[in-house]
Formats: sequence, structure tokens, C-alpha cells
Amino acid sequence: METYRISIQWSRLIYNFEKCSVNKDAYEFYLNYFKEIKKRKIKLIVNLHHFDTPYEIFKNGGWENKNTIELYLKYAKKCFGLFGDIVDEWATFNEPSANVECQYLYGFHFPKVQDFKRSIQVYFNLMVAHSKTVNYFKTIYPNKKITIIVSINPAYPRSQNKADLQAAEFRNMIFVYFQLNLILKGTLTKQLENFLKQYDLIPQYFLEEFEEIKKAKIDYIALNYYQPSRVKAKETKKIEEKIMPLSFYDYYEWPKRRINPHRGWEIYPQGLYDLAMLIKNEYDNFAWMISENGMGVENEEKFKIEVIINDDYRIEFIEEHLQFLKIAIDQGSNCFGYSLWTFIDCWSWANAFKNRYGIVEYDLENKKTFIKKSGIYISELIKLKSQ
Repeated sequence: METYRISIQWSRLIYNFEKCSVNKDAYEFYLNYFKEIKKRKIKLIVNLHHFDTPYEIFKNGGWENKNTIELYLKYAKKCFGLFGDIVDEWATFNEPSANVECQYLYGFHFPKVQDFKRSIQVYFNLMVAHSKTVNYFKTIYPNKKITIIVSINPAYPRSQNKADLQAAEFRNMIFVYFQLNLILKGTLTKQLENFLKQYDLIPQYFLEEFEEIKKAKIDYIALNYYQPSRVKAKETKKIEEKIMPLSFYDYYEWPKRRINPHRGWEIYPQGLYDLAMLIKNEYDNFAWMISENGMGVENEEKFKIEVIINDDYRIEFIEEHLQFLKIAIDQGSNCFGYSLWTFIDCWSWANAFKNRYGIVEYDLENKKTFIKKSGIYISELIKLKSQ
């Protein structure tokens, strides 16, 4: 393994958010953790925010409150000061759009709000916090790298019918270009600007915030890809009390789709190629890596033979995605890395330990780890790469 990405939890490290006071036990825990990774000569990438805004901040408006931007910046500065010498690279946020979707669009995560306008405000504020953090970081570590981890589910239309094409274009405008344009170009698309104005969705902003966004230059972008979105034109047009993204398209099941039966997600490795070409053609072939790609499986212990889980389905998944990624790289895509989600079975915000993603099994009952067949496969793949 060449790189390992982990996150710091804001509310564990800091206990007074205005003063940014440090919890000594948490500091020592993270420092020792980082040292163990560095002992193994693995590049350490530390992410500052993985969905976990402190509850005390939520009580004061969370990311709808502009003050949260400043609190986050204080926290980021504190982390850089505490761990800057040992951390190789930093990330500001993990999947900010997924964070917003789960918290402010679909009500999956606390505070379980379903409001399109509030979600736009929250996302914009997250981007301001990201940009201010990047700009500060570059003043103190001009030779170190910083990124942001973005989840992308490209939308594909049901047909080439105009209405279906418009449905896919709309979803990509909201969930793909909104993210990539702000992060990589520092602007919104004209199409998105017009849409926000038309439906009174423009967030509260200050001109200097857009200046921060334009100035923020990350070193590469980290992309998470799991599955595509399949969309079609709305089947029924009805007057709704409030506008939501699904006011403009419906999902549909592609007849040729392949499904991970253990998780319910579509397996579409070509989406990784299409994503690579999008970055190449629309964003000046910006440097990027796959920071997450993987396969969750429920009740995976049923595939265990003796002490090893025979997860051939995961090996096939990895191979297919790497094949499409190699085609993209051969065609000039500026992709320099691939990280699987995840090294070891991990905990999920919504599903606890139900779905297992690791190439290393974590036995909850005995607190032991066992390499899976996919882990052996990855090990052999790394050996081939190093030859």
C-alpha cells in the first residue's frame, strides 16, 4: 500500500468550538495513529470532515449559519498546527454533496431536513469553508498537497428522446457540474445560475466568498465512484408545494443493468471511463485519483471457507473497473491513483456494520482481522505494479 486516507472527527479533537480547545486524549490518539501509519512508510492523507459536524454547532444552525465556516476554519488551522509535520496530504471534506443530500434533501442523516433551498445554502457554505481552508493552507504549506473528496454518480438518460436527455442534463447540472465547476473553475455554469434565479434558490452570499472560491487551487481532485444514476423525463407533471430535484426527473431501471445482489447497487464499470473523459475534456485534464470505488456485501460471512472469505465477486468488480480506468489512462486521462473502499470492513453512517466493503474482514465478535481472497488479489496486483 502506498497511501492511506483517514479522517479526524471534529467533536472528538475539539471541545470548545469558539476557542478551539484541544482534547488531549484525542490529540494523542490521532498522533499515535498517524505515527503507526508513517512507520510503515505509507503516505498519510488526512481528511478533516466526514459528515460529522458537532451537535453543538448544529444547535446554532449548522452549515446554514455563516459562522460555522469560521469555526471550521479555526478547526482546520488547529489540525494543521498539531499534525502538519507528520501528515503528507490533506483533504478538506469527504463527499460534501452526499453530506448535503443525506442531511438536507432526503432526510437520511441528522438533522433530517428536506428542503432544496436550504440544501443549496448549505452546499455553498461548505464550498466557502473548503476554499478558505485551501487558501490558508497554501500560505503555510506551499509545497504540500491538499484536495477535496467528491462523490460523482453520472446520470444517463433512458433514451435519446429530448425529454429524457433534458432529465439527465438537469441531474448532472445539480449533482455533477455544480460540484466540479465550483471546485475546479471557481464558477457556476450559466445554466445553473439561471435555474437558481428562476426558482428562487440563490443562496445568501458575499462577493468576497466567490473571490475565495475562485482563488482556491487544490493540487488534485479525489473522486468517489460507485454507480451511475439512470433517469428519465417525469412521467406525471404535477404542481408541488415545494421544488425538489426529483421535481425535474424520475429514476428508472435500465433493462441491461447488472446489480450487486448483496447491496442493490448497479455495477457499471464504464462509468469510471466516462468520468475520466469528463475530467479530461471539460476540466483541462486536471490531475485526479479514484479515492473510493468498491462493493458492499451484506452477510458476507456466508462466503467464508475455513478462515477466508472467498469474495470472487469483489475481485471481478475491481478488475473490471481497473480495466476501464486503464483504457482512460491510455487515452490520456490524468489519473494517477486508485484507492479501494475500503481496506478493512468499516462502520457506516446509515447501516452500522451491515454492509462489508473491506479486503480485510473485521470479526466483530472476536475483534480480529482476516485477509479476504480479494486482499490477496490486491497484494499480488501491487507486486506486479512494482516489478
